[in-house]
Amino acid sequence: MATLLLVFGSAALYLLAYHTYGRWLARKIFALDALRPTPAIACQDGKDFIPSDKAVVFGHHFTSIAGTGPIVGPAIAVIWGWVPALIWVLVGSIAMGAVHDFGALVMSLRAQGRTIGDTSGDLLNHRVRLLFQIIILFALWIIIAIFGLVVAIIFAYYPESVFPVWIQLPIAIGLGYYMTSRRASAKGVLLAGLGCALALYGAIWLSSTIPALQFAVVTTDAQAAAVGEGVSVLQLPFLSAVGFWTIVLLVYAYVASILPVNRLLQPRDYINAYQLILAMGLVALGVVLARPEIVAPALDLNTDKAGVPPWAPFLFITIACGACSGFHCLVSSGCSSKQLRNERDAQFVGYGSMLVEGFLAVLVIVACVAGIGLGRNGLEGADAWNASYASFTSGLGILGAFVEGAANMMDRIPGMTHTFGVGIIGVFVAAFAATTLDTATRLQRYVISEVGKTVKLPALQNRYLATGLAVGTALGLAFFDAFTNEAGIAEGFRSGGKGAFLTLWPLFGATNQLLAGLALLVLSVWLLRRGKPIWIAAIPMTFMLGMTGWALVYQLIGFAGGEGRNLFLFTVGLVIVALEVWMLAEAIAFAVRYHKKRRAGEVRLDHDEPMAA
Repeated sequence: MATLLLVFGSAALYLLAYHTYGRWLARKIFALDALRPTPAIACQDGKDFIPSDKAVVFGHHFTSIAGTGPIVGPAIAVIWGWVPALIWVLVGSIAMGAVHDFGALVMSLRAQGRTIGDTSGDLLNHRVRLLFQIIILFALWIIIAIFGLVVAIIFAYYPESVFPVWIQLPIAIGLGYYMTSRRASAKGVLLAGLGCALALYGAIWLSSTIPALQFAVVTTDAQAAAVGEGVSVLQLPFLSAVGFWTIVLLVYAYVASILPVNRLLQPRDYINAYQLILAMGLVALGVVLARPEIVAPALDLNTDKAGVPPWAPFLFITIACGACSGFHCLVSSGCSSKQLRNERDAQFVGYGSMLVEGFLAVLVIVACVAGIGLGRNGLEGADAWNASYASFTSGLGILGAFVEGAANMMDRIPGMTHTFGVGIIGVFVAAFAATTLDTATRLQRYVISEVGKTVKLPALQNRYLATGLAVGTALGLAFFDAFTNEAGIAEGFRSGGKGAFLTLWPLFGATNQLLAGLALLVLSVWLLRRGKPIWIAAIPMTFMLGMTGWALVYQLIGFAGGEGRNLFLFTVGLVIVALEVWMLAEAIAFAVRYHKKRRAGEVRLDHDEPMAA
């Protein structure tokens, strides 16, 4: 009964928040106007600026911001207890994350679809623009590397997920051509999207029942012998499975990010939106039918498990995308603002998608603290949970806790097999992470081009060169553990990938949340210059910057010495902290000067000029 109350109570709270606080923001704070031409209309180019239906944009936006963030983060964070994780997801998504996403989208809509990093220069000064752009470069660098690793890990651990994820690409391309054809109608696109999602589920069922469609990459003969009978095997003695898939995925990300957005990304994300609804519906139905008991502790802040850092501040950076995430401001201002046909759709896309992501995080929490108790690796109840959460560094096993926990609850659905359920959730995780991967690559291309414009290097504005830099640098970061392996580089490549994931995830969380705090800072200045109440952004900004600054300093101390010593990550983290302090100082100095000039009557409030269609 507790799990039912948790799931349906959260859904009711999110609906209430959308129709109250979200509507107030849309009408009173941002004053959305259906008659104001959007950048997609005013700057239409058939590649990036493409006017689209709000349902299509929602699918692209939501699947881009979600990725595995609302899965991995909550799945790890319940190690401190499910109650603090749940509270942070609910409060963070409604009062912080959704405001952050919505605000970034509106600011970009009013600035010709430019990214938030670029527009910060107009609001503050040119130094802030460059500082923010560099911080975004660092954040996207880490995001591309870590989400490439996440998908690679899913492929390595669940070979049945490989075929459905790749077969989705030609399906999406076909849908993309239909969506842009003259015969496409709103109803036709809706039915086509549903049909493609069902085709994807058919591919999952085929892969879960036909071993030949499963694809395993191994390094040694022993690993090859351990693969199930009939499974397709590729043996690479010089490269780990995670390393192989990371390279393949980043090559894919390069191609996907330079194609017109409506050829692959938009239709693929539209299919994933259906996949999301189906998967979340199946998990919720599984909760209703299974009614699993919560087997995890409600609160465990003083845990002595191996490698567990203090809950404050790490709870608030471990759960990022499910509560508040800086990456979202890049999707809002870098992609979605270039596709909205009607400005009033911004509430549905910007505020609404964050609430749906929060609900996904709630389902993940239920799967990890209750569904896992139905059985994993021969254990049940609290024993299954304790085995899965034996240490903080068992991050890969914790991700499996969600997959197995969700599949356990889905087992109660008539006609559902455990293997098929694992396939559905495995593909769900991999497909969403891949969406974030190629969207982040596309965003990095935009940011590199904007930096090239800022520093007057035209070569960086070349889409092929900019994308190559985005992918190449992320590949180097993903393999940094191979180059630092004590057994040598060759051995590092044979086992590379997993260590990078476990090391980069906390750094990703801190950098990502720092970006959220800085985006809220820019939103606060934007509201200040328009005479709007700034508390809606300033309070979340203060909280996010405080927590992320605390977490980054804690990590820097760890990277500087002891068992976690890592000079490379120490340098990266130190640069990020220095940029944060510098940008914060610039913003404070601006606010003081602006306040003095405003009191003296020397400045006027900003007004958004209508764009010419």
